[in-house]
Amino acid sequence: MNRYLLIVLAIMVVGCGRSSPRVVLYCAQDLEYATEILADFERETGLKVDVRADTEANKSVSLYLAIVSERQHPRCDVFWDNEPLNMVRLEKQGLLQPTPTPAAEPFPAWAKGPNNSWYAFAARARILIVNKRLPEEETPQGILDLTDPKWKGRVAMAKPQYGTTATQAACLFQVLGKEKAKQFYTQLRPNVTLLPGNKDVAMAVAEGRFDVGLTDTDDAIIEVRNGRPVRIVYPDQQTIGTLFLPNTVAIIQGCPNPGPARKLLDYLLSPTVEKRLAEGRSAQIPLNPNVQADLPIEPPSRVKAMQVDFAQAAELWEEVQTLLRQEYGQ
Repeated sequence: MNRYLLIVLAIMVVGCGRSSPRVVLYCAQDLEYATEILADFERETGLKVDVRADTEANKSVSLYLAIVSERQHPRCDVFWDNEPLNMVRLEKQGLLQPTPTPAAEPFPAWAKGPNNSWYAFAARARILIVNKRLPEEETPQGILDLTDPKWKGRVAMAKPQYGTTATQAACLFQVLGKEKAKQFYTQLRPNVTLLPGNKDVAMAVAEGRFDVGLTDTDDAIIEVRNGRPVRIVYPDQQTIGTLFLPNTVAIIQGCPNPGPARKLLDYLLSPTVEKRLAEGRSAQIPLNPNVQADLPIEPPSRVKAMQVDFAQAAELWEEVQTLLRQEYGQ
């Protein structure tokens, strides 16, 4: 081997050694909540996190579609979803890497996907945010109440094809049954105005543009903390219960950086992260029973929680979306 070739090879080796190890994260969690957590992970591990996020208007669905489209040549290492059903759908297609980890041992059994393919953590509730100009005695106590014609033009909801609004629809079809759930969404349509996302819904109700909104606790609690004239209602306490939706995390099958991916997954499941998400602005509920946190919202232990089979709800996803497109458009 000549001297010139040896020099070129030496330069290539040095150049490779200088490249920073990294992990590619597809993140459906709001970046305002995730950024500081990921920055701490980078400082503690020396790993660079390359984040691909979605928008409020197409929450989680665009990242799910990207992972499916890249199945032959995965770009994503870790998927941090803000709900469970798209993760279940990825697992059904064999796109998640089973990853047993001690970090998940304290979590309840339902928070672990088949063969440890995904994990749930840090939940939120689907609630009603109500403007306080509405008297207590007129406040709806369940989502089915919103089909009454008296609510026409007074209700806001995010587009039901995306994010936790889409997940809620699939869960309702599983819990209520197809006919009753279809009737609910058909009767709700004349009363509801669609907004881009859950944050928009919470803000619109806080500003008095609507009396009631369907949204998540993390978006509603911001308006409460900002002193806006709103209150949170945990719906359906006398019937089906309030829907609680966890974040989920998984490693993608065949991902390019499996070692760093494992470190990030373990970090997101750590008590430190669940405590930060609980006591930070997002007020998300820890699922690890060992995590103690001061919460400004009600956890499932203090309200009646909806009993959902997420696997069955995921099986209904495409059928539900077809029905919603017929009623609510694209």
